[in-house]
Amino acid sequence: MVMPSAWMILPFGLLLITIGLCPLLSPDWWQRHYTKVALGLGAITLCYYVFILKNAGRALHTAHDYASFIILIGSLFTVSGGIRIIVKGEATPLGNVAFLLVGAVIANLLGTTGAAMLLIRPWIGMNQTRVKSYHIAFFIFIVANVGGCLTPIGDPPLFLGYLEGVPFWWVAKNCWPMWATGLSILLLLFYFLDRNNFSRVIHKSRESHTETWKFAGRTNLLFLAAILGALFINQPRFLRELIMLAAAFGSYFTTNKSVHEANHFNFHPLREVAVLFAGIFATMMPALDWLSGNAREVLGTNPTPGEFFWSAGGFSSVLDNAPTYLGFLSALSGTTRLYDISDLLAHNSAHILAISIGAVFFGAATYIGNGPNFMVKSIADQNKIPMPTFPGFIFKFALPFLLPVLIAVWWLFFK
Repeated sequence: MVMPSAWMILPFGLLLITIGLCPLLSPDWWQRHYTKVALGLGAITLCYYVFILKNAGRALHTAHDYASFIILIGSLFTVSGGIRIIVKGEATPLGNVAFLLVGAVIANLLGTTGAAMLLIRPWIGMNQTRVKSYHIAFFIFIVANVGGCLTPIGDPPLFLGYLEGVPFWWVAKNCWPMWATGLSILLLLFYFLDRNNFSRVIHKSRESHTETWKFAGRTNLLFLAAILGALFINQPRFLRELIMLAAAFGSYFTTNKSVHEANHFNFHPLREVAVLFAGIFATMMPALDWLSGNAREVLGTNPTPGEFFWSAGGFSSVLDNAPTYLGFLSALSGTTRLYDISDLLAHNSAHILAISIGAVFFGAATYIGNGPNFMVKSIADQNKIPMPTFPGFIFKFALPFLLPVLIAVWWLFFK
């Protein structure tokens, strides 16, 4: 295979920089032009591969991965939008911990995007008399990121690994100790924060701390089951995606409009994700191929799992963690000269585990580390919850609360 020029990594870098900075510096301009930016940069890379490198097969393989990825995300997003959870009452600190724990489990079934969109409004509602920015921050940490590392459905990087050949149950079998450790520490930290807040807040009326729960759109659980079942179908080709699309259409057209209206459901967030990831999947091809071919020069001949944990994680915190995962998986292939995923799993499973955990856990460090983060922040802003700025989130929450968790996971499992 002809290696791409290092200069062709520029569209990828430019796209990631614009995704990270433009929504913060010029949100109006970004909303008007993000489609042109993402698809334009993606088109440059596709033309390079097809007409200059004469490697249309590489582009087609990437297009297939993108289609599978966005169909999974879109079907889960649609089905979760048809489920309405209504919470009435006042949440206690233990009640909040239980909610976050359940949310972490649900993230492995609905994906972090689906779980975050399903649960963020009930989360705000059950804490409406005393909701603070730390409620949103820990929701991002747990439900939108760390909680989803037990299945390929849970977080986009892990699904891309599944598409590359990582077995479905390998994730749960190998990631659960880090999941349990990280989740336990985060829930403990949250409990002490929330208990302090709960004890200081004076409520004008406090009839009961008992929450009452109501669910609407239960039929969507059947469509969710269809999506989960389809994940295990590999042949014939595209049958998995067709079942997911059928479930999404069935959910959308059978869900009562009142449920969609109550959830403020629309396809704008999905459209934005689809467009941006189309650009990301296209522009990241030269970066992945170049990194694979030059990994030994960049990372050395024998990098440790700990080095992959911090490197993949560090990039995931400032870039989107899905392409970062693929980048470092490609780098591992380059350093080991093992290009088949089964060979990598046989000889370097600890490295793949480090990349997986690093990408998922570090994705919680910033608003742009993982797709749901910024969506959760937007909903918090709509509900007038004062949230810190981009650097404020890092210094107020990521460094004092998330960093100790990352250090503990590294020390226990990857040192």
